[in-house]
Amino acid sequence: MKKKTTSLIDTLITKFDENLRAITGSLAPTKRLEPTENIAEVSLTSDEKQHAAGLMRVNHTGEVCAQALYLGQSMVANSKKIKQELKHCAEEEVDHLYWCQKRVHQLGSHVSYLNPLWFGGSFILGVVAGLTGDKWNLGFLAETENQVGAHLDRHLQKLPTADLPSQAIVKQMREDEAKHAETAIKFGAATLPTPIKQTMQLVSKVMTKTVYYL
Repeated sequence: MKKKTTSLIDTLITKFDENLRAITGSLAPTKRLEPTENIAEVSLTSDEKQHAAGLMRVNHTGEVCAQALYLGQSMVANSKKIKQELKHCAEEEVDHLYWCQKRVHQLGSHVSYLNPLWFGGSFILGVVAGLTGDKWNLGFLAETENQVGAHLDRHLQKLPTADLPSQAIVKQMREDEAKHAETAIKFGAATLPTPIKQTMQLVSKVMTKTVYYL
């Protein structure tokens, strides 16, 4: 009994540490080359910088939410294989988190002040999704990635034409998100009911509108 209690406490401490580092942006990226590695910085107008920073801030908060979702889902997933896949996806999302934060700062701005709020809500949502069973857990993952992919496509159209570094980051993120969705489907993801999809889209719109400015 004592051994189990210690194990549970250790797990909770580890998860709390991961959560804190995700919110503060201090998670270490993988060794992948940054998408901007061979792209020279360009001169942007003040308005272009402000607009690009707002969009990249939204993308950063989206990655904060992704970390929370994956942590919540992986904590209650039944299958070890699915737990491992969620962990792998989360690791790639850490790269996105790091790239977006760095780019926001390069554009002379800050990440969202609302990140702790969005992280907490996403973590709870991840736990709830995980408790519904693995196929619905994966279904939620697949739908999330599909909606994020569509969101990134829109950002590619909205980013300043001259802001090639931000575009390169978003393109790599789009590629990774598509792979995550495909993997979830391959593992047996269920198709979510339309009302749930619509609710997810509504929440995403609220996040986008507020985080662009805050």
